[in-house]
Amino acid sequence: MIAYVHPEAAAAAALPCWSPVEALDAAALHALQTARLQQQMAWLWARSPFYRRKLGAAGLGPDSVCEPADLARVPFTTKQELRDSLRAAPPFGEHLAADAADVIQMQASSGTTGSPSYVALTRQDAAMWQESSARSLFACGIRPGDRVLHGFSMSKGFVGGLPIFQALQYLGALDIPIGADGGVERLLAAAFDLQPQAIVGTPNFLLHLAEAAQELLGRDVREIGVRRLVVGGEPGGGIPALRQRIQEAWNAPLCELMGGTDLAVIYWAECQHQAGMHMTAPDFIVTELIDPVSGEPKPFDEGATGELVYSAIHRQASPVLRFRSGDHVVVTGTRCACGRRQPMIRCFGRTDDMLIVRGVNLFPSAVQDLVEAMRPTLSGQVRVIADFEGHSTQANLKLLVERAQNEPAGLSLPALKQEIEQRVRGALAVKAEVLLAPHGSIDKPGAAKVKLVWRELPFIEGLQ
Repeated sequence: MIAYVHPEAAAAAALPCWSPVEALDAAALHALQTARLQQQMAWLWARSPFYRRKLGAAGLGPDSVCEPADLARVPFTTKQELRDSLRAAPPFGEHLAADAADVIQMQASSGTTGSPSYVALTRQDAAMWQESSARSLFACGIRPGDRVLHGFSMSKGFVGGLPIFQALQYLGALDIPIGADGGVERLLAAAFDLQPQAIVGTPNFLLHLAEAAQELLGRDVREIGVRRLVVGGEPGGGIPALRQRIQEAWNAPLCELMGGTDLAVIYWAECQHQAGMHMTAPDFIVTELIDPVSGEPKPFDEGATGELVYSAIHRQASPVLRFRSGDHVVVTGTRCACGRRQPMIRCFGRTDDMLIVRGVNLFPSAVQDLVEAMRPTLSGQVRVIADFEGHSTQANLKLLVERAQNEPAGLSLPALKQEIEQRVRGALAVKAEVLLAPHGSIDKPGAAKVKLVWRELPFIEGLQ
């Protein structure tokens, strides 16, 4: 059931999509999702104490959800509920719906918003993870036979590590398994030695690699001839100014992907048209768009915004129903020349990151985009200082902004601070207080995801 390399990988290289499922019409997809949802509901009712209790409390039985539209009757599942479930029945929680003897692999979330979540996989689950991730990597431009430099962390059970390695191997590509935790110098040495066609990693880290090549080696990464940059793990890939800067640094197109440990590794991916990410696993996951405040479903119409909600429909060990992802997205389109039929999205922030500043909802990624656009006057590095309880404040927005390494002659720092504050107020409708930090004061990206929000201002010599 699990293959190191898909038997038809080489033949898939010339196809428009890795799987024909990605191009199914609405009627065929609805029929497939309906059949699998019914199977999943029967499985959960028989094997999951967590969902049997949750569904029963809502007055729902094993036959209450027969097609995707019926999911609106099911209560949401939250991340905190899964954490509570893990504590109640360690190590995999009350929502484990397979025999422990059938679990062959486990992974952990990054734990950036709380304690790590441990997720169990059966053979079928692991095969599904490989398949959905291979579709996504293929959509992003990686092909069988490519050498791919692995720039995500390879440690701590993070899904960007071993599962990405497994998916690349299954796709027929050669993973160069250094990982961000292997260090910048070793990654760069491998890149120049092995000349990979593609690189996967977080957007800020791939930019850091390009800059470090000049600083440490005096070499330009454009010599490597990378054909595709594939980024995920943080919202930077969807920030226009940062995306442009990364593409220029490597002289290669950038495609974004997205997923999550609770459903699979990757199930959203951007194709060569770079207009947003397609859902690549609609036969494994039913996706809803909801209003994040009311919880009401919304159609995937172009320009619509909302939070993504997921239901597994082909999962054995740790399936979730109506899981609130916390990912806030905008629908960028509903048709694409690549042939995939799922709507396209961009993620612009997470519920966990959102701040409410004097009643205005604000995502740190929007601040990063503004500051990034002010290069080379600034370095592009910024951190939001949220030194208050919770996510809401009546105070001004505090920003720590890093100065450029080579500032323009005659630059007035008071005027620079005022310009940043005016841009933030004009674009985001909040009043900001800016502190300018010397160049190099903000840590460079590494194996961990970049945290744009700091809960306290550290001591930094030379703040202006």
